[in-house]
Formats: sequence, structure tokens, C-alpha cells
Amino acid sequence: MPLCCDPIRSCKLLNSCEEHPGALGNGAGELAGGALPFGSILSPPLTVSHLLGRQDLGCRTTHCNSEVLQRCTLVFLATKPHLLPGVLQEIAPAVTRDHIIVSVAAGVTLQTLQQLLPAGTKVLRVMPNLPCVVQEGAVVVARGSCAGEQEAALLRSLLSACGLCEETPESYIDIHTGLSGSGVAYVYLFAEALADGAVKMGMPSALANKIAAQTLLGAAKMILETGEHPAKLRSNVCTPGGTTIHALHELEKGALRATVMNAVEAATMRARELGKR
Repeated sequence: MPLCCDPIRSCKLLNSCEEHPGALGNGAGELAGGALPFGSILSPPLTVSHLLGRQDLGCRTTHCNSEVLQRCTLVFLATKPHLLPGVLQEIAPAVTRDHIIVSVAAGVTLQTLQQLLPAGTKVLRVMPNLPCVVQEGAVVVARGSCAGEQEAALLRSLLSACGLCEETPESYIDIHTGLSGSGVAYVYLFAEALADGAVKMGMPSALANKIAAQTLLGAAKMILETGEHPAKLRSNVCTPGGTTIHALHELEKGALRATVMNAVEAATMRARELGKR
């Protein structure tokens, strides 16, 4: 049976044990829903709805952080960034060289994590995105100075269930936020506009939304499976004087390319600003 904590206590840390990776904190939802085998989660929920959701995943919950550290060696931290320093100070006395600490908190650097934990702690950062919940996410992993290939390989193996998982330098994490974390919303906006165009021309909304989503899915799959540059695939669709080149001309007049590039830049810069707080 799940261990139930007081539902009004604040979420403190996302954890996993050696055999059953677990999740705790609102930021863990993407990973928890992304096919990670959370069979032994210890997860202080914020509300009854959080508790019920974690029970559906086979969670055992507790409001005692020391219990998490005692029972688990692979510990994910998925609190709000401003709460994380206090959590790290609380758990630091219980952290040993056997623990692997993985942060999902945006903007909290590896340097900060290592400063607030005992010397020699194996620390990594992970940044997922929303489609992890349907096993089609994009996750980047960066390791601290004391985390080796063994720890990185373990994390990549676990997170591969969520979709694409790549190890990168830490400096890429904010760019990943602008490209993929926030980028999911850009794609939703484009899908909405695509479907709205079809509705304007007389197609029912439900059908238009379904076809728009499938169009995006198919186009993305072709990029991944063919290895071709998107520009090459786009060119393949165009025929002289055809419908596509006329449509692309309208998109260019609306500065779609520059606007999307500006959006990625704006989200990346904002992520960097948040990391300096």
C-alpha cells in the first residue's frame, strides 16, 4: 500500500530507489508519466489530487526527506527552483558518496548544487519537456564534475523511455528550454493556426485539428528518419507554380522564420535570467 503523507506539506524532492526510480515534486510529472518504472516512489504530494495520481503510478509517499535518502540512492530533485536551496541544505547531512543526485529544477546550476551538497557528491541536471508524458519527449542531461560515465549512462538508460535523451554541456540546457521546453507551445500555436485555416475554408474543427496534428507528426518523423535537413524536405514538397510555394510566400511575408527564431532566443534569455536569481 502507498505510504501517505500530509497533503498540505510542500513538495520537497523527487527521488528514486535503486530498483524503482521514483518522482516527487510538480516538476517530476513529465518524467513520471514518461514510462519510468516508478514502482517505489516516495513522493510528498501537495494535494489530494496529487496523491491519487501518484497512487495510480504505484507510489509510496512520505513527508520525511530523510526516509527518501535512506531508502534510495538515485534521488531526483524536482521542486520549484526557489525552494531547492533549502531542500539541499536539509538533505545534505544524509547524502553519501553512494547517492546520485539529479536535479530537474530550472535555472539551478551544477555549481550551485555542488556547493550546497557534500564534496564529491555525484550530481547531474536533467531538463525534460511535456511530450515525455507520451514517451515522445526531448530530454537533455548534463553531469557535474564528480559524476562519471557510469552515472550518465544510467540516467540516459532510464530517461530513454521518455523519448529522445541526449547528454550535452550544461550551457545547452537553457537553449534546450528555448528550443524544446517552451518550443512545444510554439508547435501547439502553429497547429492551432493550421487547423483554423482549414476551418476558415470550411472543414469541421475536430477533423481539422486531427489532420493538423498528424501533419506535424508525419513531418517530424520524416526529419528524424531520413536525416535530411528540413530545408531539403521543404523543397521536395514544392512544385513550380504550385500551392505550396504560394503558401510559403505568405509565411515569408509574415516573417514566420524570423519570429520563431526570435521566440527561441527570448525563451533562452529568460531561462538564463531566471538562473541568475
